[in-house]
Amino acid sequence: MTLTVHSLDHVTLVSQDLARTRHFYVDILGMQRVARPEFDFPGDWFRAGKTLIHINVAGAEAGAPGAPSNSGTHPTRGHHIAFLVDDVEAAAQALREAGLAIVAGPRQRPDGGQQVYVHDPDGYLIELCTNPTR
Repeated sequence: MTLTVHSLDHVTLVSQDLARTRHFYVDILGMQRVARPEFDFPGDWFRAGKTLIHINVAGAEAGAPGAPSNSGTHPTRGHHIAFLVDDVEAAAQALREAGLAIVAGPRQRPDGGQQVYVHDPDGYLIELCTNPTR
């Protein structure tokens, strides 16, 4: 039997401050907050296209917030989550207007796609990118 993966369903992140995290993903990135099952632990769910972002609150069960250290000389080559946007320049401007520091970019990739990087409130590295030109 061969396993068949259809798509990415969700990514789970751990948050220290659920309200700050909700502000970042909903108010800044424009994701939609969606219903979450009534788990016996705090969290929130957001939708980005067909992908869900599950947020669990930091603690003994979920662990500490934040991504593994991107200690390389080019942190954008390490652990990060990428979201497709229509316009990277406009996204970068919106990030700046929200008072967020750009980690890298905006810049064009060799395939013609563009990318910009920012940290979310818990230190996860987020890439906003466009499709490559064809």
